[in-house]
Amino acid sequence: MDASFDKAAVNYDETFTNTEIGKMQRTLVYAELSKHLTSVQNILEINCGTGGDAIWFAKQNFKITATDISAKMIEVAKSKANLNFQTADINSIATTFENEKFDLLFSNFGGLNCLSKSELENFFATIDSILSEKGQLALVIMPKNTLWERFYFLVKAQFKNISRRKRESVIAHVDGENVTTYYYNPKDIVNLAKANFETVVVKPIGFFVPPSYLGEFFKNKKGVLRFLNRLEQGIKNASSLSKYADHYLIILRKR
Repeated sequence: MDASFDKAAVNYDETFTNTEIGKMQRTLVYAELSKHLTSVQNILEINCGTGGDAIWFAKQNFKITATDISAKMIEVAKSKANLNFQTADINSIATTFENEKFDLLFSNFGGLNCLSKSELENFFATIDSILSEKGQLALVIMPKNTLWERFYFLVKAQFKNISRRKRESVIAHVDGENVTTYYYNPKDIVNLAKANFETVVVKPIGFFVPPSYLGEFFKNKKGVLRFLNRLEQGIKNASSLSKYADHYLIILRKR
């Protein structure tokens, strides 16, 4: 990965983790993920950011190793909790942990969207080597068809950006970082991973709950956010809506 996210580390909790939208989207992920953790003990997290998910896993009594390419993100995470936080690149994660086995590899909120198609192919071709028998991948990914983004650019009359996610790659601005970003619909992930993994479930994350970049707009509209969150609960099992949501959760099991 080219992006280090060191600049983003400074404001990440303020702009996402501790926001109402950030909390809602994380709760949606945890609610579905919890259904698939019954046989899990040892977890590896990639792109852990400032450690919010790792801390949640630790509180559920899982053994967690959490990694991020950004040394600054890891520094912030270590200031929050005495857990096994390490700096590591997704592209070499199978080599970094080649002598270990994990029951679950977890990636939240678009970390894998920083990988090109060839990098993602290599990820799926090698990552099974560090998973236990029937080990799982739980990946939260940004799709190509997000309706919120299309509406956002339509309202702003930025018509050339309405379908920008259909391009091969996009430069996204993340708290001071310019990040080359690739978007993948669920079927793209299924096809890239099918040699080594079978699909367990796909669920939308943020079909009604808005993206974090609209946090300022909804800052004083908590009642509206709660209403949107109730709508989200009504469609949370509608897998067909995943490619239209802000993110989606896909769980894959090692063959």
